[in-house]
Parts: sequence; structure tokens; C-alpha cells
Amino acid sequence: MTQHHQPRFITFEGIDGAGKSTHIGFVADYLQQRGVSLVSSREPGGTSLGEKLRELLLHEKMHLETEALLMFASRREHIAQVIAPALARGEWVISDRFTDASFAYQGGGRGMDLRKMEALEAWVHPHLQPDLTFLFDVPLAVARARLDATRELDKFEQERSDFFAATRNEYLRRAAQFPERFRIIDATQSIADIQVQLAQLLDVLLEQSVATV
Repeated sequence: MTQHHQPRFITFEGIDGAGKSTHIGFVADYLQQRGVSLVSSREPGGTSLGEKLRELLLHEKMHLETEALLMFASRREHIAQVIAPALARGEWVISDRFTDASFAYQGGGRGMDLRKMEALEAWVHPHLQPDLTFLFDVPLAVARARLDATRELDKFEQERSDFFAATRNEYLRRAAQFPERFRIIDATQSIADIQVQLAQLLDVLLEQSVATV
């Protein structure tokens, strides 16, 4: 008999400036060193069409419902072209953002009716949810300071503090609603301390995913 890891879907969430992107490469390397075959992707984006939609979504002003619909259109393509095929092949998928981001940004930040968000979620991926979601959480002042020190900002990153407060609150509401898959990471810690925590959580998921054939 041989052992292998059943496919898992991991997502990374947090307001802009929370630092989640710093740790995606670490997670990919950690899993691959333990024999996991994986695909790393992002939203919006992840496909040729998705990357074109990403440019529009990050830089063009539009009605909030148009924004939400385009996010889910990009997501549907992402699922069809990347996520579902990889999981079907037995690979793991790690994604920089997924539907929790739409609830947080379009629902929380923009104020779109959450019932509409739920309807889109049920339509676009009724049976697919992440197995594990890392929510990188920081105070708004810390996130803003990090953004101001980095690069040219997209339209979301340029939003005011009340937008990010509402976005963060919706993230935390989602985490409370789905505690079985969310793990909140205090992203004010050092990179080394965060990665120790991530490794411990990944070890649990790896152990749970082992199958014998």
C-alpha cells in the first residue's frame, strides 16, 4: 500500500496591506517539499480572460454590481479552467483570494446587498468551497502604512479608511460564520512567527489529507 495526499483547496484573504502575498510562496514551497503537487493562482485573474478582467477591475471605475458580476465572471472561468481541473487531477490548489474577497470588498466595502452576493456564490460554485482559508488580519493603520511604502496603488488600495474598515469587518463576519475553514492570522507578527504558525496549520491539513491506496 502507498500513501498520497487527497486534493485540497487553500485560499489567502485579507485587506490590502495585510501581507498575505508575502506568505503564498512559503506555503507553496512548504507543501511541495512534502510531496504535494499543486497549482498556485490568483483572483481576479488566473486565466487569460481573468487577467484581462483583472486589469479592468483594478483600474476602471464602474457600478458596484458590474464590479461584482465581473469578479464572479472571472471566478467562473478560474474554476472551470484552473481550480476544478487541478483538483480532479489530484493536485492541491492555492489561490490568492476567492469568494470571501467578493463578500468583503463588494459586499462590505462597497455595500452591495449580501443576499445578491450569496445568490452569485450559489450560482457560480454551489458545491465548491476552500478546505482552508488563511485570513491575514491587521489594524487599518498598519495596512495603510504598508501600502504607502510599497508601490503605485490600484483603485481598491486607494480607498478611504472607512472602506477598509467595512471590508475588514465583513472578512471577520465570514470567519465567524465559517469557523471550520477559516484560520485568522495576526499579520502584525514577524514573518518568521507567521510562517511557524502557517506550517503548524498546514501539517494538520496534510495529516488529514493522507489516503492509503
